[in-house]
Amino acid sequence: MKFLFKLGLVVLLLVLVLVACVLVIGYSLPTEHHASRSILLHQTPAVVYAAVKDFESVPTWWPNVTRVVVEKQTDGKIHFRQEGTNGTINYELIDDVPSTRIVTRILDRDLGFSGSWTYNLVAEGSGTRLSITEDGQISNLIFRFASRYVFGYTETMDSYLASLARRFGETSTPQ
Repeated sequence: MKFLFKLGLVVLLLVLVLVACVLVIGYSLPTEHHASRSILLHQTPAVVYAAVKDFESVPTWWPNVTRVVVEKQTDGKIHFRQEGTNGTINYELIDDVPSTRIVTRILDRDLGFSGSWTYNLVAEGSGTRLSITEDGQISNLIFRFASRYVFGYTETMDSYLASLARRFGETSTPQ
């Protein structure tokens, strides 16, 4: 019985040390990050732009998203709510240059992370180079640690880009 008690204390101490290490490392990492990924699609910029801008159709080709609700605000701004594997996230369309650039920004302030995605579309040969740049902020120390050391800053962008390529019947590895 004494042995099990001591073993339990050792396990508890190890877990506490591990959590403390994650918190200290998370605290030492920068809150903000900047990451970019891109793919080349065999589509015109107008076709790629239309697919990216059609927020409501995203659940039909990106498995991470199950539902999107788009709401036009009284001031003319576009907000959309995306539901999926990352929970529910509210966004605002903050820049829209047809066939050239789209910028979306997370509106929520209580997720432990926030930021924006800038989608740049550039004609390249007979196709389009789509680049996504994430300017993110991660306030949650554990999520900051996990973003840096477990799943990386680009995992969501890579999933989005690969899924978009499949939507067009293409395969492309984000770079």
